[in-house]
Amino acid sequence: MNQVALVGRITKDPILRRLSEGRLQTSFVLAVNRKFKNQHGEVEADFILCTAWGKTAENTAKHCGKGSLIGVGGRIQSRTYEREDRSRVFVTEVIGEEIKFLSTKRRSSENLYDEPESNVQQQSSEGNSEQENVKSKFHLPQEEKDGLPIY
Repeated sequence: MNQVALVGRITKDPILRRLSEGRLQTSFVLAVNRKFKNQHGEVEADFILCTAWGKTAENTAKHCGKGSLIGVGGRIQSRTYEREDRSRVFVTEVIGEEIKFLSTKRRSSENLYDEPESNVQQQSSEGNSEQENVKSKFHLPQEEKDGLPIY
């Protein structure tokens, strides 16, 4: 059995991508608080890479921004790929088959797509608003490399 159910906050605005075969895809990192506090009395979080496809990806990118509280139901998937320098990268991610919007935040950008000049019709969000300071609630990674957080 391979089932996952998570509730957490999106760490940055999801970007919608149209792949060469026409499928829509988005990836995002979900910050999920742990049930217990560490030795300093702070709640820690796990940062979990999630991917959604098709209409689920489109709706997530359209309606959720940084700080949105969502529920993700799906499965764990592992994959590998080779970089240009021939080093191997191992990725474990949650494939979100069902995503529930529990408390959405507006996107910081109206652009849903990876490429601004994309030939995909762009749908604008309802506008810009102030972003919630997620760092005050979660321990966020310092930087990203290849779209994955570095701890």
